[in-house]
Amino acid sequence: MGDNIWGYQPTAGRTASTDLIGYKVEATDGSIGKVDKHSDEVNSSYLVVDTGVWIFGKHVLLPAGTVRTIDESERKIFVDLTKDQIKGSPEFDKDKHVGDTGYHEQVGGYYHSHRRP
Repeated sequence: MGDNIWGYQPTAGRTASTDLIGYKVEATDGSIGKVDKHSDEVNSSYLVVDTGVWIFGKHVLLPAGTVRTIDESERKIFVDLTKDQIKGSPEFDKDKHVGDTGYHEQVGGYYHSHRRP
């Protein structure tokens, strides 16, 4: 993960015009769900992932900097996190946390502390 947790890595293969909704999201140790929403705002890019039954139908917010690669042909996004790291992230409420600066700081701090050296 790069220094900017809220920006896509140059090597991720992100094409700004591609709609990522419905893409499958893969952690380093397995599938975690599908993209429900995403933002490409400068310094505030993220994915909202519907985890389905994996975490009892909850959604998680993943900063764009956690994305390792995007495979457009397979419609898959690979993140540089384990399922446990994602499961332990701050609880996300899509009705009140999207665009909440304080929540974004909390999530950014959590994922910064779980970065690989």
